[in-house]
Amino acid sequence: MKKKMPKVATFSIIGYDPETKETGIAVQSKFLGVGAVVPWAEAGTGAVATQSFAHTGFGPEGLRMLKEGKPLETIIDELIQNDPDRELRQFAIMDNKGNTAAYTGSECYDWAGHRKGRYCTAQGNILVSRETVDALVTTFEEGTGSLAERLLAALHAAQEAGGDSRGKQSAALFVVQNEGGYGGYNDRKYDLRVDDHSEPIDELSRLFELHQLYFTPPREQDLLALEGEVLTETADLLQKDGLLGEVDAGRETVYQALKQYVMRENFEERWQEDYRIDPAVLRYMRSTIQG
Repeated sequence: MKKKMPKVATFSIIGYDPETKETGIAVQSKFLGVGAVVPWAEAGTGAVATQSFAHTGFGPEGLRMLKEGKPLETIIDELIQNDPDRELRQFAIMDNKGNTAAYTGSECYDWAGHRKGRYCTAQGNILVSRETVDALVTTFEEGTGSLAERLLAALHAAQEAGGDSRGKQSAALFVVQNEGGYGGYNDRKYDLRVDDHSEPIDELSRLFELHQLYFTPPREQDLLALEGEVLTETADLLQKDGLLGEVDAGRETVYQALKQYVMRENFEERWQEDYRIDPAVLRYMRSTIQG
């Protein structure tokens, strides 16, 4: 007898930003480590979210067929045509222009369904009601900010609308953009996962804020010159942290100690080579260095 896989009781949303060309997926589930199962995406290609009795092969296969230029409905048909468990599957596909298609098998557990929106598709199974999926689409369409921020806002709204009828356990955010990853070396702009938590969406939002702190370059207009009161405060904090011998050290000595601090704390994306300091780094120093 064939062993059944556990039900990935889930709600998810795939979204696209036509200006930045980002594609992303946000998901929450009463399931351990949902981020390792549901979201699949590739910059310039599109995305797949596979859930319910999730077939992880649908992710890479769907992306392969998107690269071949096959129509979305054709991809759905080909993925399920020889699948004996197709009526238990739920998945959605988005191409590289934000067009979408979705499938919910007739045997997915209630409430189960999907809804297409503008540059998004939302889907869920074993939900309290369809209001969860409606909240995903409405919040995304009406949202402001970056794609990642809109996807997270949609997750929060969906949970407030009812969410997974079994409860909460894990969540993930996966956003791709050409050269959008760390240092521009890959396309994974955000790949954040909460595998097991009592409030996984809140925890996912906290991780997103940390990611913003560590990996988002500062705006030019926000930078502070390392002089006057800023220099004095920075020197005082570095002395308390043990990186500076004396608080009245010269600017060059303070600058070199600051560089050591920034690299130690993994703020290299925020480091400045022109005797300026990122205010986000200064705020972090104030909040973490004890006198």
